[in-house]
Amino acid sequence: MPVPSHVCVRAHTYALTGNRAASATQTAEGDSPTLLALDLGTTLGWALRFSGQTMSGTEHFKVGRFEGGGMRYLRFVRWLDDLWRFAGQPSTVYFEEVRRHRGVDAAHVYGGFLAQLTAWCERHGVPYQGVPVGTIKKFATGKGNADKAAMIEAAQRLGHRPADDNEADALALLHWAIAREHVRD
Repeated sequence: MPVPSHVCVRAHTYALTGNRAASATQTAEGDSPTLLALDLGTTLGWALRFSGQTMSGTEHFKVGRFEGGGMRYLRFVRWLDDLWRFAGQPSTVYFEEVRRHRGVDAAHVYGGFLAQLTAWCERHGVPYQGVPVGTIKKFATGKGNADKAAMIEAAQRLGHRPADDNEADALALLHWAIAREHVRD
């Protein structure tokens, strides 16, 4: 759920979690770690586990008519910085690792987002991990080649209302990461 810039982050945090944190980055003891899952692309799907709650949405990084090609990446890094200010440092960032693209442009855009994300994580000391698309789809639907509709349906079965397949993919990735985390406990 995106937080409008005019909303007090502390009040929004309390409304979502019931936690009267001194700040958005200071949560109660024993809270689950903050996890961020991303479906990288011009329409970026994201899912965040913050103070035991799940938030998700999509962000659009389409280049404007009078903008250079690098502006989408600058806005993406600013979005990551804003997310950090809201939720604090993620314990891990997971991203959908795409090995095959439909076209050259999509591959270039994905590579740009991946470069910015990994550089941002390195700069801030945040561990990151790519997860193959087939692994996420198999976890969510039981089929490694599930289509977009099946991924949306899987997110709905988990109790979410994704706006599109990008958000559904990010939610599936987040649930995969949470399940993996519980296995390690």
